[in-house]
Amino acid sequence: MRKFLLFLLVAQLPVRFSSAQANQSQISDSLKIYDKVLTPNEMQNDLRIFRSIREEANSGLYRYRTKKQIDSIFKWAGSEVKKPLKTTQFFKILLQLTDFEGSCHNYTEVGKDLLDFLNRQPGFFPYDLKYLEGKIIFNHQTAAIPAGSRILSINGVPDTSLMQSFYKYYTGDGYTTTQKLSGSIQRSFGMRYLIEYGIHNSFTVTFTPPYSKEVKTVTLPAVMLDKRKENLLSRYSASTDSIIDFNVQPKYSFRMIDSTTGLLSFRIFSMADNADDPNFPVYVKFIDSVFQVLDRQAIPNLILDIRSNPGGSDPTFEQPMMYLTGHPFKENTTAYINFDRDTIPYIKYFWGVSTSAKMTPEELVAGRQFLKENFLPYSKGKSDQNPEFNPVYNAKQPGYKGHLYMLSDENTASAASHLASLVKAYGRNTTVVGVETVGGYYGHNGHAPLVYELPNSKIKTQFSIVYVVQDAPVKPDQPIGRGIIPDYEVWPTFVDFMNHKDTQIEFVLKLIREKK
Repeated sequence: MRKFLLFLLVAQLPVRFSSAQANQSQISDSLKIYDKVLTPNEMQNDLRIFRSIREEANSGLYRYRTKKQIDSIFKWAGSEVKKPLKTTQFFKILLQLTDFEGSCHNYTEVGKDLLDFLNRQPGFFPYDLKYLEGKIIFNHQTAAIPAGSRILSINGVPDTSLMQSFYKYYTGDGYTTTQKLSGSIQRSFGMRYLIEYGIHNSFTVTFTPPYSKEVKTVTLPAVMLDKRKENLLSRYSASTDSIIDFNVQPKYSFRMIDSTTGLLSFRIFSMADNADDPNFPVYVKFIDSVFQVLDRQAIPNLILDIRSNPGGSDPTFEQPMMYLTGHPFKENTTAYINFDRDTIPYIKYFWGVSTSAKMTPEELVAGRQFLKENFLPYSKGKSDQNPEFNPVYNAKQPGYKGHLYMLSDENTASAASHLASLVKAYGRNTTVVGVETVGGYYGHNGHAPLVYELPNSKIKTQFSIVYVVQDAPVKPDQPIGRGIIPDYEVWPTFVDFMNHKDTQIEFVLKLIREKK
């Protein structure tokens, strides 16, 4: 009987192994369909179209790069497509071109069919990782790997190589690199890992436990995307992360931390689409009520928290600024598009204003009307912004008279980094704490995105068409092509991570206590 059971057990082993092999074979076969091989001619054609579209429609193409530099990187790209490549391999070349331009509004992604296929695969890294002090830190408490462990390698790829391989996925205004550092870890082990390294059944992780030099290795099974999302909810830093998460917190809020310090938080500037939105007067009334309280109670300290705010719409971010300065200001000093407002360049390849949905004919009519209303007739190589949409904002009363502490970080972008620029430019009695923003101090390309689909690879590329010079006076500590530089650079620390503390706000509260 025992021999028979042993025979059954042994007989089943090859069957299970064959099943796993068959499953991997099916994935491989499907990848050949979705991640199709492109010919050199197809890629060269897509490259030509990719550049031509940017030459005609992207006013920021030569903002931070010379023509010689752009020529050089496209020459490199051309040399990389002389043999057949998978779509994902070609995509990684386009990512580097997209990143090189220097705009946080640049974005390129593979086609929807490939994205959907990858999202259905059981190949996702199961847990969250954190960027702390230049290291990859494990962000879950598990039996296999304790929270706070330093990850040394995954599937044989060293930590520094892992991080650097994902830098190209994160675009920033000008020469900013801060978002690349944290994003290469905190936003890369979902879909981007599958694109960069392929689909794996498991992950061999080498690590050192916290406060230890012992090197250990474990193998973690890959999971489906839904399981990964479920796991992320129980990550070690969830409670601290939620403080600045616009998916969790209200879009705007105010509270008193203590009798001398208020906290005004903006998680995202999407509380109103424009001044005609019914939500806009509600928001304006809230802002005024906050500054009435601060003035009436003579609150000496105000923390303005715009960390990880991805931006939003005009004229939302300008509203708090009017109480923080005695100086009139504008959204910009110059804004234009580099094509005729009455045309959309390369309409044959035009997709829309979002990669998620192709623009309908009715939406296209509305889009054309938007361009006509917002920009003047084409003259001298550009269509300038209609001045009606760039009003002067004057200071409001009661203006805040205490000390302002602005918290920003590497994920503060677009409208939020624009507010940070105005605060640094014109704010009264201001101290900036945190990390250099991904959005620029002096300017950016923004306002309106266009998306194009390349004909052969079906890769979509997005960029914002309006060249914006912000109302930002020259400052000695603000180099061209950089984000808003803080007075005190403060990144989250490992010790505070382990103790569930918010490093940056704790630093501000210490400054207040010490009256610095």
